[in-house]
Amino acid sequence: MKYLILLARIFFSIIFILAGFGHFSSASIGYAASSGVPLASVFVPLSGVIALLGGLSIILGYKVKWTAWLLVIFLVPVTFTMHQFWAVSDPMMAAVQQAMFFKNISMIGAAILISYFGTGPLSVDEWLKTRDVQIQHA
Repeated sequence: MKYLILLARIFFSIIFILAGFGHFSSASIGYAASSGVPLASVFVPLSGVIALLGGLSIILGYKVKWTAWLLVIFLVPVTFTMHQFWAVSDPMMAAVQQAMFFKNISMIGAAILISYFGTGPLSVDEWLKTRDVQIQHA
């Protein structure tokens, strides 16, 4: 079971790590600016840093309760500014944006679960906790 929790953390994190790299491109910054994101040249790369570090933190299992809330704070405005399917007139694009919107909603739900339950047994957080207990009993 402990390997399933690690696998779930990896699956959850992959999208943040892979998508995070794209946040540094001029195309992503331009798209965000055209979608009404203020200071896109600052916020889009910053969101890339949050996505990359957040994904790595969740995979490693380091400070995940804090990191999961950071990802929620990142995902909420992104979801409601970048995936406004209700405002898209083209039915195909509206369907794509609706899928992206609800993908993000599910990721918000997963991040909230991670923030509540933590990392599981195969994680840096668990290793640090076990090490601290061993040091206290030494």
